[in-house]
Formats: sequence, C-alpha cells, structure tokens
Amino acid sequence: MEHVIRAVRADEWPLVKELRLTALQDPAAPMAFVETYAQSAAQPDEFWRDRALGASGTGQGEVRQFVAVGPEGRWDGSVTVLIERSGAEVRFGEAVDVHQAHVVGVFVRPEARGRGLAEALFRAGTDWTWSLREPRIERVRLYVHEDNTRAAALYRRIGFAATGHTVPVPADPSARELEYAVRRPAV
Repeated sequence: MEHVIRAVRADEWPLVKELRLTALQDPAAPMAFVETYAQSAAQPDEFWRDRALGASGTGQGEVRQFVAVGPEGRWDGSVTVLIERSGAEVRFGEAVDVHQAHVVGVFVRPEARGRGLAEALFRAGTDWTWSLREPRIERVRLYVHEDNTRAAALYRRIGFAATGHTVPVPADPSARELEYAVRRPAV
C-alpha cells in the first residue's frame, strides 16, 4: 500500500479541519455525519486545535483519529475511535454495560476509494482499541444510516455485524441508524 496509516498529531489541526470539511461536502454526508458543513466551517481554529489534540497520542486517550497519508502527504481518509466506558454518558446511541469503542467519522476521498484504505483505517483503529489495557474494550460499535448500503456492505465485509439495535437519526427522527458491532477477538 502506498499510504501510511497512522494517528493524527496535535499540531496537524489544519489537516484535520481540511479533511473533515471535505468529508462534509461529500454527497453521502447528510446520511453519514451528524453535523453539517456549515456547522463545522463556522468553528474557530481553537475548536480544530482542541479536536486534533484530543484525537492524538498526546490527548487524554479516550479518542484516537487515524488517517491514511498518501505519498505526497495528502490525507486521503480517516476514522475516529471514541472510548465509551460502561455506565458513562455516551455521545451517540444508548449507554452501554461494557467498555466499548465507537467508530465515527469514517471517510475516504472519492478518488482514493477502492484501494483498501477504509479497511486499513479500521484495522488501525480496532488494533489500537484491542491494545488498550484500561479500560479493556469488549466490543467496537458504529452506527450506519439505514439507507447507506455502501457503508453497511463495507462494515459487514470487515467483520462487523448488525446487532438489531437502532436509534433515530438526529436530523430526521423518521429515519433510523443501525448499530453494527464486532466483539473482542479470542486470544
């Protein structure tokens, strides 16, 4: 693979911002992301600095963003993993009774799709998740819009399975987000 998959660094906030704004302009964005381009574009630079710091290896350790960096240095894709502790408040979905991770912000630039970047990004995110000692993560979950069949097919291909749990889409309560999950592998 010609891309390097790695965690973001705190000083890379301009790249974090650029890739997120690009993702929010993708035609699938309305069913793939909770926020809109206008909401994110209005955020001050301090927001993006904090976001990059929190998702980097120097952050608090509860969030990690992984990127696919091309040979010329362009970021072609990203996933973010949020740690959800048992009994704690969750950012999306319902509270859980086991320590788990939640994958969000999945995006690969259209011109870079079909090269295995999404799979490599997920592998980096889940490998990091399973490596945590505190908390010991029991499962990784994500939500996908019921009409986002392309994304759902990717998630099934890399080992996630629909749990049967659904939640309403925040912007459209008549639509549903389907939960997919994968359990900690046996060692």
